[in-house]
Amino acid sequence: MAKQSAPSNVTTTTKDNPSDMDLLDKQILNVIQTAFPMAERPYQAIADEIGLTEAETIERIRRLRRENVVRQISGIFDTRRLGYKTSLIAFTYPEDKLHKAALYINKHPGVSHNYARIGHKFNLWFTLAVPPYESLEETAADMAEKTNALAWRLLPTIRFFKIGVNFDMVNEEGNAANYAPDNETWNKVEELTDFEIQVVKEVQEDLLLDEQPFDSMAERLGLSLEEMFSILQGFEKRGVMRRYSAVLHHRKAGFRSNAMTVWNVPEERKAEAGKALAESKWVSHCYERPIFPDWPYSHFAMIHATSRERCEEVAKELAAATGVDDYLLLYSTREYKKTRVRYFV
Repeated sequence: MAKQSAPSNVTTTTKDNPSDMDLLDKQILNVIQTAFPMAERPYQAIADEIGLTEAETIERIRRLRRENVVRQISGIFDTRRLGYKTSLIAFTYPEDKLHKAALYINKHPGVSHNYARIGHKFNLWFTLAVPPYESLEETAADMAEKTNALAWRLLPTIRFFKIGVNFDMVNEEGNAANYAPDNETWNKVEELTDFEIQVVKEVQEDLLLDEQPFDSMAERLGLSLEEMFSILQGFEKRGVMRRYSAVLHHRKAGFRSNAMTVWNVPEERKAEAGKALAESKWVSHCYERPIFPDWPYSHFAMIHATSRERCEEVAKELAAATGVDDYLLLYSTREYKKTRVRYFV
């Protein structure tokens, strides 16, 4: 039988709902989060597709950035392909100690996502990435000791089923792209030259809102635009870069509810259930992770939706599709950190 979480203690406020986002804004957001144009004048290419002028398009994106609907426009890299080690980590704190501990954890440059979540004894969840010469377990253990965590679990990925955040802003529904690396090679490090590392360092930075925003990047690298775009296309083929695109603040974009659903899947059904979970357009991430005596949930599927009720409906649909009815919905009550890991800095 499905286990539901306690009600969220977060109240949605008007600041999470941009008041002047119209259909044209939503159409722009659909374009830039899917595949941002690699072109000399990318904003002109977007304008041509939407039916605006270049200046109007730039101004709309500038406003959406100011409202924090658009977090960043940059290359999205695969942490493991770059040689970094990464894991989801769960900590347990008394409620009155949680906030201070979360702020301490935020200080680590390899922490990209950090959320307070309800629905289980583990109430702080974050992702940690460390370079090849550091130990994930030792780093997490040090964090646990210094913040007086009552318990913690390291939950690295065992198997990928899906990763690809995408929202259909026009129709207000999930549109998660099914980016699933080959499970035989997903953990394989791609050796990069010193110059390719310089390209990564350049392309991971937020794109300018200029008519020709790629020009200065290529100039700093000593490349023509065509040469730089060719390198980035090569990164995509090698799995180093998943895509070049915008990342949205899902709450401010209208997807105000997100639930990390976790599933207790029988051993013999793990592959089958993972694929079924990944097929949902509402699921942006889907992984298999380790289980423990106090944590029997092997499959993690992140649901983003416009309401808590829709999250609940999607979870029920997934339970029917997988035949797995032992699951939890862990809702985030506070976002302490969400950013990109900055590599080689």
